[in-house]
Amino acid sequence: MTSSWRRTFGNVGSFVNNSLGGLRGGSNIASWVVAGSLAYFLWVKPSQDLKREQEEKAALAAASDRFRYVEKRKPTPDPQDTGLVYGKKREVDKSEE
Repeated sequence: MTSSWRRTFGNVGSFVNNSLGGLRGGSNIASWVVAGSLAYFLWVKPSQDLKREQEEKAALAAASDRFRYVEKRKPTPDPQDTGLVYGKKREVDKSEE
């Protein structure tokens, strides 16, 4: 019974080692560190920098636009009974009053 789980564990371990390129020990870890560092500096960091730069440009453009609309006073409440800005006013029946 114990040999079956050991064999299964060994098969899984050899599968993982083979799928990682067959490297073992420190060289395996070092290669993954190098690959991860390269991926970060070649793909992830430039995309983050580009996104940050675009957000900064958009913020500067929004702040420097002299003609943008700025609400200077509070809006008046809608005088209609229905609460809609458009449409027909609700007619009050004399029986309701």
